[in-house]
Amino acid sequence: VQLQASGGGLVQTGGSLRLSCATSGRTFSTFSSFAMGWFRQAPGKEREFVASISESGGSTYYADSVQGRFTISRDGAKNTVSLQMNSLKPEDTAVYYCAARWGGLASREERYNYWGQGTQVTVSS
Repeated sequence: VQLQASGGGLVQTGGSLRLSCATSGRTFSTFSSFAMGWFRQAPGKEREFVASISESGGSTYYADSVQGRFTISRDGAKNTVSLQMNSLKPEDTAVYYCAARWGGLASREERYNYWGQGTQVTVSS
């Protein structure tokens, strides 16, 4: 069971980045059974919820801090989930993690069953 996040980097304020999370392993052969989420952790802070997408992709949920700027999506053919981040701000600087859970949307990290390693996003002012 593996989740591999990628796409992080250094960007200026107002810029954009697109994160991707690839799934692999036998468990994720039923990718459509999983709701997916993105979380982030800034230096010295607790990990926080960013966005979640339902198993079908028909429902999404965002943290207030990213609503209108970030878009979560999934590709059932590739078994991937993406996070398009626009209008980035310095406060978006963090390590971003993707996660998967059986069942529907969730914003609480303890409800997620599988986690990937993080990818660093740095937004310069």
